[in-house]
Amino acid sequence: METAIGNSEVFLDFQKRLANAAQVNRSVLILGERGSGKEMAARRLHYLSSRWAGNLVTLNCATLSPSLIESELFGYEKGAFTGATESRKGRFEEAQGGTIFLDEIGLIPLNVQEKLLRVVEYGTFERVGSSVTHEADVRIIGATNADLVKMVEEGRFKADLLDRLSFEVLYIPPLRYRGGDILELANFFAQKMAMECNLEQVPYFSADVQDIMLRYRWPGNVRELKNTVERAVYQSGGGEITSIELDPFRNPFKEDPILEEKQPENLGNFETARSNLEKSYLERALSITSGNRRKAAQLLNISYDQLRGLIKKHIIDNSAS
Repeated sequence: METAIGNSEVFLDFQKRLANAAQVNRSVLILGERGSGKEMAARRLHYLSSRWAGNLVTLNCATLSPSLIESELFGYEKGAFTGATESRKGRFEEAQGGTIFLDEIGLIPLNVQEKLLRVVEYGTFERVGSSVTHEADVRIIGATNADLVKMVEEGRFKADLLDRLSFEVLYIPPLRYRGGDILELANFFAQKMAMECNLEQVPYFSADVQDIMLRYRWPGNVRELKNTVERAVYQSGGGEITSIELDPFRNPFKEDPILEEKQPENLGNFETARSNLEKSYLERALSITSGNRRKAAQLLNISYDQLRGLIKKHIIDNSAS
């Protein structure tokens, strides 16, 4: 299982806590940043438990509108609402004897939380539109990256339900805390992608790329690492991978191209530039020779008459011979 790859101390400690929690038939909350592997952790918890032979039923609460979550969880009877042309089981009935994994549990509406609390406390529920009580022999695993304690304070999550669900709270360590696990996971994803792309040569990362991966914070965690590595592998064609694109949304066409022909640089007036250069040379020569024109002419390698003409042209005040 992908999330079980790693040997860092923080990750091994998490796996140990998860294995211990799996042995006790109580509700568990798995908390972690996006992409850190919450669903994989829930699967591992289920298959390490005594319920491993039962169903593991998953419901991602973020994929449903609040009005549909209740009927998805508990099912409904024919005629319970418009469109309910026949009775239907809910996820709790499908998970009977096994485990139900509620991803993004913080999105469950308050009225449905009331019904969920009854399942946790008494192990019973009713379908929507029915008064018939059903037994629920189901272990609940919830997961979220939201701050449930803060949601309780804000009145968006029931305190009693949070108390019942949090027999054990497992925090998945972010990838940036896992050190060398980053490279171990990267090599694993690279080999899998190489097989998918039918590459003859096993890809490997250059020292510079490894350093980049170890220094990057990976806000999207394992999911982001997987996408980044797979993209680099298929683009490389195998062998050494010398570059990776950490931001696939970097726009190479962000700056508008120059559509008009570039105008030549303005160099100024040539005659003015030459005149300024002559005057500069004259002043420098006269300064070196303390105003002696004959020596200045020799220094500039011109005749005395040429020097006088230039002095007159540039109106340099010099009365020395």
